[in-house]
Amino acid sequence: MPSSTITDPASARPELAPFAVPLGDPAGIGPEIVAKSWVMREARGLPVFFAVGDAASLRRVWQGPVAPIATPEEAAELFDTALPCLQVADAGEIVPGTPSIDGARTAFQALEAAVGLARTGSAAGIVTAPVGKEQLYGVGFTHPGQTEFVAERCGVAPHNAVMMLAGPTLKVVPVTIHIPLAEVPSVLTIDLIRARAITTVKGLQRNFGLPRPRIVVAGLNPHAGEGGALGREEIEIIGPAIESLREEGMDIVGPLSADGLFHTRARETYDAVLCMYHDQALIPLKTLHFDEGVNITLGLPIVRTSPDHGTAFGIAGTDSANPGAMMAALKMAAEAARSRLTYGN
Repeated sequence: MPSSTITDPASARPELAPFAVPLGDPAGIGPEIVAKSWVMREARGLPVFFAVGDAASLRRVWQGPVAPIATPEEAAELFDTALPCLQVADAGEIVPGTPSIDGARTAFQALEAAVGLARTGSAAGIVTAPVGKEQLYGVGFTHPGQTEFVAERCGVAPHNAVMMLAGPTLKVVPVTIHIPLAEVPSVLTIDLIRARAITTVKGLQRNFGLPRPRIVVAGLNPHAGEGGALGREEIEIIGPAIESLREEGMDIVGPLSADGLFHTRARETYDAVLCMYHDQALIPLKTLHFDEGVNITLGLPIVRTSPDHGTAFGIAGTDSANPGAMMAALKMAAEAARSRLTYGN
C-alpha cells in the first residue's frame, strides 16, 4: 500500500510546537477521547498536545491529572505528567450527553483560540474534537461546519478548503459534500472537479510527502454511466475534467465504476480517490476504518485534522468512547506538520 515517508511522529517532538486540541462540545465525547489519548501518549507515540476549552469538562469524565496552562510553551514542559489545558471559558453546568448553549459557546471560543494559535505558529496545528452544529448555530456560528470556519479564519475561500478522509489503507475526497443527493448532478462542473483534484494532489505532496500522487476518479452513475446509457455526466463533465488534468501532467485516471474501486487489490493502485458525493466517499472509508478514520483539511496554510465521527451524545459520560480516531488524528497532524518542514507549506 502507498504510505507516507514519515513513520514516527513522536521522534520529532523537538522540531514541533505542541498541537492545539479544542475539546468540541463539552457534553459530547470530545473531553473523554482527548483524555484517553493523553493516557495512551507513549504507547501510541503521540505528539505533544494541549486541550483548549473548559477544564471542568475533562474532570467531569476523567480522574486523571489536568494542568492549567497560559501558553502553549508550558504544554511541552507539563505534557509528560499531566494533560495541559488552556482555559477559554466556563461552560456552565456540564451534563454529558446533554448539550447546552453555554457549552456551545465554549466550543466556539476554543476553536477560534486554537486556530489563532496555529496561525501564529504557537501551535504546530489543530486537531478538532467534534461539535454539535445545532447548538453552535444558537450562539452565532454561521458556517456549515468547522472546516469552513477554519478556512475563513485562515483567509482561504471555502471551495479551496478540501475535506479528505483518511485511514491506514484508504484516502478519499468528496467533490460535493453536504448537499442533497438530488442536487449533485447540477452542482458538478469541470472546474469544480479540477479544483478538487489539484488541491488533493498538492495536499498529498505537502502533508504526506508523496511527490507524484496517483489519483483515481469515481464516476457518478452506476458503471460510470455505461457510455451514456445510465447518464451523461461522465461523458460531458467528469471525463473532460480528467483529460485536461492528465494533459497537464497529473497522474489521474477515470471515471471508473465506484463499485470496483475499494477492494484490497484496487486500493494498491492509487493514493486517493476523488468521489462525486458524500456517501460515495464516506461509506467505504467508515466501513474499512470506522475507529481510525481522520478528516484532514487540504488547502490550508495550517495543519488541521479531526476524528471522523461526531459528538456521540448518546454514549457521552459512560467511559465507552473509543479514542482510536482521535489518536489517529493526532498522529496524522504530526505527520503532516513534519512533512511540511520538508516540502513546505
